[in-house]
Amino acid sequence: MMSWMSKTLAVAAVVAGGVSLLHCSDDTDGARNNDGNGNTTGAGAGGVGGSSGTGVTDPLLIESNARLERGRQIFRFDTFGSEVFWGDTIHLNQAIAGEANGGVGPGVSPNAALALGLKVDMDAIPADVAAAVQAGQVNLDDPATTVALIKLNAVVGITGIFDDAGTLSSMGIQCALCHSTVDDAFAPGVGHRLDGWPNRDLNVGAIVASAPDLSAFANLLEVDIPTVITVLNSWGPGKFDAELAFDGKAFRPDGGTAATLIPPAFGQSGVNLHTYTGWGSTTHWNALVSTLEMHGQGTFYDPRLNDMEKFPIAAKNNMGNLRPAVDMTTPKLGDLHFYQLALSPPKAPAASYDAAAAERGQELFVGKAKCGTCHVPPLYTEPGWNMHTPEEIGIDDFQAMRSPDEHYRTTPLGGWVAKQKGGFYHDGRFPTLLDVINHYDTFMTLGLTEAEKADLAEFVKSI
Repeated sequence: MMSWMSKTLAVAAVVAGGVSLLHCSDDTDGARNNDGNGNTTGAGAGGVGGSSGTGVTDPLLIESNARLERGRQIFRFDTFGSEVFWGDTIHLNQAIAGEANGGVGPGVSPNAALALGLKVDMDAIPADVAAAVQAGQVNLDDPATTVALIKLNAVVGITGIFDDAGTLSSMGIQCALCHSTVDDAFAPGVGHRLDGWPNRDLNVGAIVASAPDLSAFANLLEVDIPTVITVLNSWGPGKFDAELAFDGKAFRPDGGTAATLIPPAFGQSGVNLHTYTGWGSTTHWNALVSTLEMHGQGTFYDPRLNDMEKFPIAAKNNMGNLRPAVDMTTPKLGDLHFYQLALSPPKAPAASYDAAAAERGQELFVGKAKCGTCHVPPLYTEPGWNMHTPEEIGIDDFQAMRSPDEHYRTTPLGGWVAKQKGGFYHDGRFPTLLDVINHYDTFMTLGLTEAEKADLAEFVKSI
């Protein structure tokens, strides 16, 4: 009788045999796919592009449905060629596999992966394998199990590249790594995908720090490898420092990490600028991240990165004008953007807030508390140029000065249920909503009572 692992690898081999290991399947099996925000897409939702039986004949709707599905596949499964860096350069795949599975070191077991904040898509796990897990017949402390899950495309945000012998020979990453989580329907960290939700459990720094060869980072930052490891391990769960490779500033003046909270990818429709400091539009940031952060192979142009004083590392390495021979990012930006714009902020469960208090808080929000001046309903940010100086919001300018505009964006407030972990503001400096409210009450001399503050917090939870 085949062992569970042999059986799993056999199933994975069948799955991999029908599709490219660089890009996942296109869901032609008719399965219904939930984007995590109450929207069902895919063939089972009526067919891509109004296929047989849907009755959809409007060419615009047909094309829109097709673009939505293409964008979803890009968001979830496209590596943009990043395996050249994560696998072929720093060999992160070897650290995950472990020496016993053709890699190096102890490897990363499923339990260790979950502790690092990685998530598992239960819909990618065959029913018999899921049953074996529930029956306790699967060793969740064995890195070989992690490798098998990667081969099944079940580890959210990671694509494995396997050689003919079945060894994890390389790997790439996807948008979903940081900007998707799961609903824990099967077990903590294992469930249905929630696209657009920030993975505030993900310890990006610790994962990257485990790679066998960090010389690429050390050479770029012009520091030694122990320093790179110290910086990466300083980030902690749910944080990432997108500007580190541009300006080399690893720590704030107060000694805290310069990393910021992983933001949501939902709620961008109608919002002018993306990121906490308004680097540009959502599609600008997609182009930047897919090339400069994910290390995909693509064209990127932003002459602001030529500023040697503000962005010395980026300017020295010509990051503002990437022109590779093969562009694996630009052709996908349109459909990716289309999908992201369809991701609405998740609605708060009725039991997660006090409805009566929220109703009172709504009046305060647009009245005495003045929140609605900047967080204009229903966008909950300003329509137009939604940027403010540090002085206008009463905080330091450290993170703002790391951006071209040197301002902070008015962050859209929708989807509180997905943003509870890690604190509030760009760096999580305020542990709770009440701490944010207390800051503005003091800074703006609002004179809110404790009861009013509590009501205001309940309204924000309800958005």
